[in-house]
Amino acid sequence: MQGVAGVAACSTFLSSRMRAATPPAKAYTPRFFDGAEWDFLLAACDRLIPADENGPGALALDVPRFLDMQMDTPYAHGAQWFMDGPFVQGPDNLGYQLPYDPRTLYRRGIAGMNAHAATRHGRPFASLAPSVQDELLQAAEKGTLAFGDIPSRVFFDQLLANVMEGAFSDPVHGGNTRLGGWVMLGFPGARADFMDWVDRYGAHYPLGSISISGETA
Repeated sequence: MQGVAGVAACSTFLSSRMRAATPPAKAYTPRFFDGAEWDFLLAACDRLIPADENGPGALALDVPRFLDMQMDTPYAHGAQWFMDGPFVQGPDNLGYQLPYDPRTLYRRGIAGMNAHAATRHGRPFASLAPSVQDELLQAAEKGTLAFGDIPSRVFFDQLLANVMEGAFSDPVHGGNTRLGGWVMLGFPGARADFMDWVDRYGAHYPLGSISISGETA
């Protein structure tokens, strides 16, 4: 997808793109995120990976559901992170320097985004026009917003990384519904062996994608 490729290459992921027609996310009741947080995620995911002529967007791929399910994992509780201080912001090579696990980072980051939306535009993020949502996301990406002691770029990077995971990980984790992300990329998925194809650059892989569960596109 054009937008996804753009963010991998440079910091122009949120360029001016019109909202494409996107099917509504299938019925799902979030277990971690509350109503306001969920509304933010639906809107933000739709702006980060909108549907276009290349394939489905984040909502059709059920990325918000993936994010909510991810919050129940050891990863989201910071189980594998070193969470003791001191916490000193510095060069990127120092790594993550905040006392918050992903669950807390989401709570504080979403609250911060909604607070900035309300202060600047009088409404929460999800109620704003797509172009205004893009402006706020771009500001967060550039680090020009502040969410207390959380740099907005840290929250944006966390959100974008997890949205990408939801769109392109195996469907058993709750996203990439109907293997739509893989089909869009031509990725074979969890096939046991496709070594005959690894050197055929530019060739179309004819066997389709398959999930760990055995689901096929």
